[in-house]
Amino acid sequence: MRMTDGKNYCLQCDDGTLMEHAVKDLSGVVRGIAIHVSAVSGWHCPKCGECEFDPGEGRRHSAEMERQLAAAEGKAIRSTRKKLGLKQADAGYLFGGGVSAFSEYERGKTRPHKSTILLLRLLDKHPELLQELQQAT
Repeated sequence: MRMTDGKNYCLQCDDGTLMEHAVKDLSGVVRGIAIHVSAVSGWHCPKCGECEFDPGEGRRHSAEMERQLAAAEGKAIRSTRKKLGLKQADAGYLFGGGVSAFSEYERGKTRPHKSTILLLRLLDKHPELLQELQQAT
């Protein structure tokens, strides 16, 4: 945000668009997951949607985004595991992480390694590959 003559201009637009101080909901898509954070206080650009957070709001916004991402990923992991007909303990053995790993992933308590997420996405689209994976371990 560039301040000139007491006015705040959007650096993203860089065309003289004035920022507006307000409390607004912010929505977007992160890693294919729709995210919505309510009541974000800061300087908002009416043109491009850029936001310069008020003190503390950036941290709150990031924490809420992470919470929503973990919850959505957990649901997707559970759905794929069930589609494959695997128990949590079996999935933990097959993909690594131990007996309770998938319980923690599905509850959003911890996040699996990126390679596990990618493999689960692949198996969700091609469940016939599970047998090949099981034979390789």
